[in-house]
Amino acid sequence: MGVDTWSSFFNLSSPLEVQETIQIPNNGSAPLLVDVQVFVSNVFNVDILRYTVSSMLLLRLSWLDTRLAWNASAHPRRVRTLPWDSLWTPELTIQEALRVDWQDQSPQAQVYQDGHVELYLDLTTETNCDFELLHFPRDQSDCTLSFYALSNTVMELEFQAHVVNQIVSVKREYVVRDLKTQVLTQQLVPCFQVTLRLQNTALKAVIALLVPGEALLLADLCGGLLPLQATERIAYKVTLLLGYLVFHSSLVQALPGSSSCNPLLIYYFTVLLLLLFISTTETVLLAGLLARDHLRAKSSPSPALRREQQDHEAIGPNPEEATRGVTGSQRSWAEAADHTFFLLYVAGVVCSQFIFIGLWMWATCKSDPAPGEATPHGWQRRL
Repeated sequence: MGVDTWSSFFNLSSPLEVQETIQIPNNGSAPLLVDVQVFVSNVFNVDILRYTVSSMLLLRLSWLDTRLAWNASAHPRRVRTLPWDSLWTPELTIQEALRVDWQDQSPQAQVYQDGHVELYLDLTTETNCDFELLHFPRDQSDCTLSFYALSNTVMELEFQAHVVNQIVSVKREYVVRDLKTQVLTQQLVPCFQVTLRLQNTALKAVIALLVPGEALLLADLCGGLLPLQATERIAYKVTLLLGYLVFHSSLVQALPGSSSCNPLLIYYFTVLLLLLFISTTETVLLAGLLARDHLRAKSSPSPALRREQQDHEAIGPNPEEATRGVTGSQRSWAEAADHTFFLLYVAGVVCSQFIFIGLWMWATCKSDPAPGEATPHGWQRRL
């Protein structure tokens, strides 16, 4: 490159206008190869309710532009620094990005003597991620960042991408288990994709969700051991049910909903709510029937009971035995029915736990395809 040409780079009156006229370097019949190294330094603010994830990236782009090479005898410097808008650079767009913050609005490119160019781009981005939450809170999801060079075609430009994990902190709910890159084919514009595999550590969700739900269910089973005629049993059951209703409403707000593959915990806690409702309803119905039979026996005793009362009066007054004779038959069938229900209820609770464990271990769900994947769009080649 001549001296006059280099002078034009250092005396730009309108860099934006020059950037518009700068063409991509010519690589003959082959597309220009741009090597991209993606350094992932942080992944934070994983929001499963909004299906978003924020990350900090550093992109190192390098390519060969022979138009910028110079003669070592005329210019002994081995490396020169140029503003990014004074030479051709690939214009990258992240398809899944909701927000992109560039740390340096005017990055500097390093140009070497043989025409190799290196450009570093530091950015923080918030992107959309299709979390797979069927097994929440032990979920694992792949979040992708697709980088497109919309100003060029695949005949002009080709990417060669690599990713480097530079995350040093793991004190968070979601941790990065794997990173990989791939160059997408069958596209009209050059594209490479970075995939982040995020795994939930689950400790917070287990303490906040599973432990209270299991504790309420165990407390309901213990409440079935209280005598049916005890008035405290109804109050105990109703208090548990109301407390679980409050817990269930907060749980629904804490878990995300989607058109497909909702978390199994939503169905699990709904089943627990139905079990508590059935248990409370059984206690109220049997206690009510027992009280009604007791009042009916007091108001109109049967002839057999009347003769039994006369015999007891002839022998001598005994209030406890008289009361036991009046209500003994009613208590016997109610307590037998309550005992049978308690055994069936315990069996149902145990079976529901095993069914949930089986679904947790082997259940799978395939999400519905996105509208953009179902039909070809403008960036995809039509075969």
